[in-house]
Amino acid sequence: MVRTAQLLYAQREPAPTRPAATVLLLRDTPQGIEVLMTRRSMTASFAPGAYVFPGGGIDVADAAAHAQSTRRAGQSDLHLTQAIAAIRESFEELGVLLARHADGRHITTEDIAALDRKAPFGAQCKERGLLLAGEDVFTLAHWVTDRDLPRRFDVPFLVARMPEGQTPVADETEQFEPSWVRPAEALARHEAGTFFMIFPTLRTLERLAQYANAEAVLTACAHEKPLWISCPRAGLLGGQDARYMEHDSPYGELALTSPDGQIVHSLDWQCQHPVPLLKNVMRLTAPNPGMMTGPGTNSYIVGTDGTGYIVIDPGPDNEAHIRRLFDATGGRIKAIVCTHSHPDHSPGARPLQALCAHRPPVLGLPSADTARADSHFAPDRPLLNQELIRLVHQAEKHTLKVIFTPGHAANHVCLVLVEDGLLFSGDHILNGSTTIINPPDGEMNAYLDSLDRLTCACNAHEIDFILPAHGHVLGEAPQAIAQLRAHRLKREAKVEAAMQAMPDGTTNDWVALAYDDTDPRLWPIALRSLQAHVDRIEALRRVA
Repeated sequence: MVRTAQLLYAQREPAPTRPAATVLLLRDTPQGIEVLMTRRSMTASFAPGAYVFPGGGIDVADAAAHAQSTRRAGQSDLHLTQAIAAIRESFEELGVLLARHADGRHITTEDIAALDRKAPFGAQCKERGLLLAGEDVFTLAHWVTDRDLPRRFDVPFLVARMPEGQTPVADETEQFEPSWVRPAEALARHEAGTFFMIFPTLRTLERLAQYANAEAVLTACAHEKPLWISCPRAGLLGGQDARYMEHDSPYGELALTSPDGQIVHSLDWQCQHPVPLLKNVMRLTAPNPGMMTGPGTNSYIVGTDGTGYIVIDPGPDNEAHIRRLFDATGGRIKAIVCTHSHPDHSPGARPLQALCAHRPPVLGLPSADTARADSHFAPDRPLLNQELIRLVHQAEKHTLKVIFTPGHAANHVCLVLVEDGLLFSGDHILNGSTTIINPPDGEMNAYLDSLDRLTCACNAHEIDFILPAHGHVLGEAPQAIAQLRAHRLKREAKVEAAMQAMPDGTTNDWVALAYDDTDPRLWPIALRSLQAHVDRIEALRRVA
């Protein structure tokens, strides 16, 4: 758990959320699924001029109208209230009514014309014996408005078929220009600047575009749970606001640097200046971007002017990068720690040490005999498992705990910043890709065992964030590790299936089957991890 005192910005309470509901009305066409959208008033207090799905706030009367609606056996009271609110809003805004007569007959345009959109909705339907079609409205997604916005909503995005024989007519007060549009078309028009939409609408249409017809959407929603839940976060990219969902790679970094949602953190990758993540943690990315390094190798600086600093992974032997590390610390470096000996992590240690007046020790584990020739590393002192490396000045303290994590490399270690629940994962856990396990120095059993060790560390130290050697900060650390482990075992199952399908094959034969979801240009790299999986599978077979 990050100490509040280490946060970079003064925190503020985000605006409270208001309950609302919106509905995607779908129809099938020969060209594919279409969804009904409408343009909001240019004077609307929220998203003026944006194309949206009909919807609005939930009224007290919506919860009181359960007896006037059909419902599914698994439909909760809350979901029924939300469905009724969406039905009411689609009627008031577009004149579309999901309802039937008591005898089961579908309502007609004449029935709708007899209703007053501005009069109490439930009372009118009850008076005419209309039964709302709550059972036909399903939950697609659940959005909570971004923390930085002054008006916030807690809103399910619901989905239903458009009733046959009805024609949408906008109220010309809140909504204008009802339009049937294919998701891909709406996204293209938005990109062209002719169909403005806000972030949740865009992301919802991206998901909707994956479905062939309305039935496929409704079937996916039949389990009564939203397909996704999101409260987006925003940062700065190219000087402009950029928003992200939980599965997007920058999300965890935004949660760390501005947990209450202020748009203050730049996400642009650059190597000229250190990026503050907390008051006691900076990241400086080396100028070595590439297929294997992503935007570059992250060097981390832990500490303050008062305590002095520890540099984690000084990176390649790049003079400019090493000088920037020195300048960022004022040369007050107490120790240099290398998570492992690969050439983009450890070679900068000695040149950085040489710049310092009081030569700080270079710490880590020496490279094993199995290491590649370009990965030779000999620290001044080998680290001990569970060792504590402390920076202390008066009442200020920052403690790094060493955890041995072989797998990616035989001499790999991770570090926990104990007081703030941060995990410096080196190459063991990356953001945006999975690390390569390259035998013989890399070993899959050791890698999986190390993941389990890190899960235990997360529980023991309340670790929320992972700071990898490549890519942005990862949030939800225990879940990220669990997902990574599950991904590895899923890949291993595909490797084993390929081996069974082609028992006389080679790794070159198996890679096409086991990595059929990966760009073939990456198969030469994937072959390394495939071999690690093969070694583990064969070892398990021998034990069995």
